[in-house]
Amino acid sequence: MTRTRQTSTSDESRPLLSYYDTEESLSQRYGTDGTVLTYCSDTNNNNNNDNDDGLQDINFDDDPDNPQNWPTPFKWSVVALLAMTAFSVTFNCISLVPLAPSIVRSLTPTLPTDPSTPPSSVKSASVLLVTIWELGEAAGPLLIAPLSELFGRYPTFNISNMLLIFFTILTATATSVPTLILSRCLTGLAVASNVLNPAIVGDMFPSDQRGSAMSLVFVAPLIGGAIGPAIASAVADSVGWRNVVWGAAALSTICEVFFLCLFKETYKVAIIKRRLKEKSRLADQANALTGRRGHKRTCSEVSIGSKREAWRKLRDSVLRPFLVVFGSGLLMALSLLGSVTFSFFYVISVTLPEILDDNYGLSGAVKGLCFMGFTVGSFLAVLTCNAFLDRIYIALRDRDAALHVLEPCSPFPDDSPPPQEKEKPEYRLPLAILGAFSMPFAITFYGLVAHLSLPLPFLLLACAMIGANAMLTLIPLMAYVVDAFGLFSASAMTGVIVSRCLMGTFLPLTTAPLVDRFGYGWGFMVFGAMSMALAPISVLVYRYGERWRGFCKYSRGE
Repeated sequence: MTRTRQTSTSDESRPLLSYYDTEESLSQRYGTDGTVLTYCSDTNNNNNNDNDDGLQDINFDDDPDNPQNWPTPFKWSVVALLAMTAFSVTFNCISLVPLAPSIVRSLTPTLPTDPSTPPSSVKSASVLLVTIWELGEAAGPLLIAPLSELFGRYPTFNISNMLLIFFTILTATATSVPTLILSRCLTGLAVASNVLNPAIVGDMFPSDQRGSAMSLVFVAPLIGGAIGPAIASAVADSVGWRNVVWGAAALSTICEVFFLCLFKETYKVAIIKRRLKEKSRLADQANALTGRRGHKRTCSEVSIGSKREAWRKLRDSVLRPFLVVFGSGLLMALSLLGSVTFSFFYVISVTLPEILDDNYGLSGAVKGLCFMGFTVGSFLAVLTCNAFLDRIYIALRDRDAALHVLEPCSPFPDDSPPPQEKEKPEYRLPLAILGAFSMPFAITFYGLVAHLSLPLPFLLLACAMIGANAMLTLIPLMAYVVDAFGLFSASAMTGVIVSRCLMGTFLPLTTAPLVDRFGYGWGFMVFGAMSMALAPISVLVYRYGERWRGFCKYSRGE
């Protein structure tokens, strides 16, 4: 399947996937299905009158290098590796949260030793030690996502993992509080799994099969966030907090070894560029052997360009996340909904230990075990998404196709083939609507249980409800972003990740003032009202998302 058109030489100077491209030119160059359009020319043609480059259409659907054509066991092994990496990152992040005050004290020996009356400097440093990770994690995707779209997922992921291991080791060997805080910030900066995991899943699986893989990738961080505090508290009590960090570094190293051995490039543009570069190299060698001169520019000369052009492409790729985020009101609205929903996990993390201590008299590692309530609810929601996310997508797609066929005024004749089923990312959102409208009641119920000091099972049930509704909202939302933004899914995910990290850093800081002023009951009703105000975003995107995506040139046009 080929189609050609004549292009001017000015196209050669345009950066790959530039933000100057319109939606029409992007679809012409890369297509919206499995087709990748590349600039190529016949190096054997010496006719000077025919020196225009042709735009040649390469069918990538049946190509063995297409990640969607990889063997199913291999694809699911990659998904398992992504989940393992996400678990190690979450464990690294959460494990030090309950240990922060004691770590700060151990690195500041001049402070009083009585932990019951910590000075304000210890409190501030402890909070900064926890939140600085999220700030680094908010900044990292701004560079990691565009680099993955320029150089590919494989080199970007591996380099990021190596940097994460190095900064984790720096954390384990820190001898002062400033060094420790800086190393934690840099560790969060090097996290690539949050933004690249959904994009890699989108590279490997077609739209109607991504739901299961996406949900499995999400369950691993939940486990890490649940067992991390309990394991870290037990290990720190016996052998010290530094061994907790060394354990996290060892786990990340194991993941990186598997990545180097098993992972392959999944980004179709990077695969095509590598193939064209190899084709050009072989053509240049053939021309050199035959002594042929005056041949036309080869594929790599056109697509790769000069070093100056490569730097221009890098600049454009770094700027692209800002353009994608601020160029799509749809993405900004979904980022706001997802970030507030995600931040409720940190709200629970801040308040649950104090509630367990004051209302129920629990302490030590038992507190960490109570986080399992949130994880159980999240895990059940992941199973629900795994079972129904793709089924709902297929059912809605088939229903719309059937309704289109049954239209009485259909312009198609009776003997014409039925129209092709239309893939709409909005088919991902019904579960997100359920989760978004259930979250306000769950977060309010949590506050009322704490305010009334109801039995502990009610508190754990409230935590499970919050975890379930959070995953019911976030998993379909991430799948929607991957489907809707296509080749720019990594940059689009950056908007969601950055806003999520920033909200997870700052929204929990408002919990203590709200509880001190209004108590747990009315204070968490404020969070419930906030969640209820944002819930209609999911319905509006489901109803009008297809139309709104048309206003953003980076959204996938259907």
